[in-house]
Amino acid sequence: MPYTKRNKTFLGLISKYLPLAFWAFLVIYPLLIVVFTSFKTDEEYVKTSAFELPSNFLNFQSYITAFNQGGFTTAFLNSVILVVVSCAVNVLLGAMTAYCLSRFDFKGKKILTAIYILSAMVPSITLQISIYPILKTLRLIGTMNAPLLLYIGTDIIQIWIYLQFMNKISVSLDESAMIEGASYFRIFRTIIFPMLMPATATVIILKAVNVYNDMFIQHLYMSKPSLRTVTTALMVFSGDRINAQNLMMAAIVMVMIPTILLFLSLQKYIFSGITAGAVKE
Repeated sequence: MPYTKRNKTFLGLISKYLPLAFWAFLVIYPLLIVVFTSFKTDEEYVKTSAFELPSNFLNFQSYITAFNQGGFTTAFLNSVILVVVSCAVNVLLGAMTAYCLSRFDFKGKKILTAIYILSAMVPSITLQISIYPILKTLRLIGTMNAPLLLYIGTDIIQIWIYLQFMNKISVSLDESAMIEGASYFRIFRTIIFPMLMPATATVIILKAVNVYNDMFIQHLYMSKPSLRTVTTALMVFSGDRINAQNLMMAAIVMVMIPTILLFLSLQKYIFSGITAGAVKE
């Protein structure tokens, strides 16, 4: 009987972790190929298979060349500006919108909430057909203001995350502050917003990764070389007459490093923020 139980336990572990290991392999193995190729010389890339290891893992020539040719000094700076400004404005707008939806009852509240939900169902790419002429009329094409204007808009995910945390904050705190003569703005600034730090961290991470990895909007509205970002800089190494995939892989690794570090260091805030309110207490 003990032997049978051990067999059942072993088979249970196999059936549980084998699919997870398989999917992890499917995700990690392509990334390993990218890393291996980034350390190969031009000759190695041409003569060896993509699955073969590079002869020297200390060969950083591809990284140096890719960094200089791609103009990553300017690209990283532009990406940082987009991420910082978008996250800062997004946090303020998202938190204040969630505060109004959570604490106040007004006409059209349900309609406004429905509009936010419906807007999340429409792909943002399809909206660019109508947005582009508007931004062109405002003379924002070819400037950093065009993508910033699109990024700073709040979306339903951010509002939903803030609402989950907002609903956990007792309304009695607002009432006590109002008795002391505090205004709504002061209540939000001194009481509500500081208690929303976990939600704010989640919103910042999700928005930062989204803006940092976005290529479509940045390429559409910031086509000038001086406005190149990390994602549009990768296009320098792609084309009909370009076959330097080792440079492309090196550039991809450089672009991936900030997001990987961000996820590894702050992933607990992502899961806690998204799952907050999923289980009723």
